[in-house]
Amino acid sequence: MSTVLAKILLAFIFILSISRNSDAQFEDYCIADEQATEDVLQNAMNWACKNGADCSAIQDYQSCFFPNTTKDHASFAFNSYYQNMKHNGASCYFTAAAILTGLNPSHDSCKFEYLP
Repeated sequence: MSTVLAKILLAFIFILSISRNSDAQFEDYCIADEQATEDVLQNAMNWACKNGADCSAIQDYQSCFFPNTTKDHASFAFNSYYQNMKHNGASCYFTAAAILTGLNPSHDSCKFEYLP
């Protein structure tokens, strides 16, 4: 009987811990797909920066300039566009150059925005 009670108690504790962290459970970030070519990433990033992404942080020597790669800059631009426009029906597609992830890609001083 005590093992059944212990299992029920553990299940109850587990359910409580999930419900407390439920705000972060569904966070999604839009990042560059590792398989996308440099040209595709560059073109998609240019489009995102002209159509709703805030790309100021990836400009020369700003908070997300480093690492200075097309993939990293595209990830920031894709996520900015996606977060700003997802409530208007935008997706994380960018001609197959981007994917959704549940892992926050922020690093060092570069903070990727998440809007619920």
